[in-house]
Amino acid sequence: MIDQRGLSPACYRYLPFALFMGFIGLDELIRSCAGFGFFRLEATTLYYLYPLKAVTVGTLLFIFRKRYHELTFKDLANIPVTLASCGIGLLVFILWINMDWTLGSATVPQGFNPTLLTDRTLQISMTVLRIAGAVLVVPMMEELFWRSFLIRYIIDKNFDTVQTGTFTWASFLFTVGLFGLEHNFFYAGIMAGAIYNLLLYRTRSLVHCILAHTVTNLALAVYVVTTGKWQFW
Repeated sequence: MIDQRGLSPACYRYLPFALFMGFIGLDELIRSCAGFGFFRLEATTLYYLYPLKAVTVGTLLFIFRKRYHELTFKDLANIPVTLASCGIGLLVFILWINMDWTLGSATVPQGFNPTLLTDRTLQISMTVLRIAGAVLVVPMMEELFWRSFLIRYIIDKNFDTVQTGTFTWASFLFTVGLFGLEHNFFYAGIMAGAIYNLLLYRTRSLVHCILAHTVTNLALAVYVVTTGKWQFW
């Protein structure tokens, strides 16, 4: 069990994200070592990192759950706003699949393709775990970091004194730009970051941002699985 007594409010929001990015860094390091010929890497070997990443980050979010005072789920009781947030999530999805442009790369990312796994049961299990991570873990982890912590930290280092949904140009542009850099499809990431930020300013609710992000990721997962366009994963 993690001793939470010495952790600052910022730690609860950036540690899950840092852990997630650490797994991505590990993935890239292993690929680089294989590229230099240190060892042979099968196409699907690193697929097994994703379930581990999703479970460990999800566990950390669960352990810290009582620290996220900005997660007021009663906000979802406003049905018109909740439906609008779902619609915004779908809008981001539609724009995303039509903005598949990478930054500084002529190749399209290969993505996570479970059909490369030889065992049918393993294909299904890995697909389910991938969807679960994308829908249940990633939206909460990213929104807590980007639109709860960083967007307020840029305004004031004592970020928890800044009201959720406070606007400044610096915090808007900085978080949108970095959100784009976090994703393979840079311009789609810029678009999504801008829209989620605007939703935050309009609703002043992190929960509605998480909901919209969840809808986007769920729609994208259904699209990828049904069309086989694995580059979006």
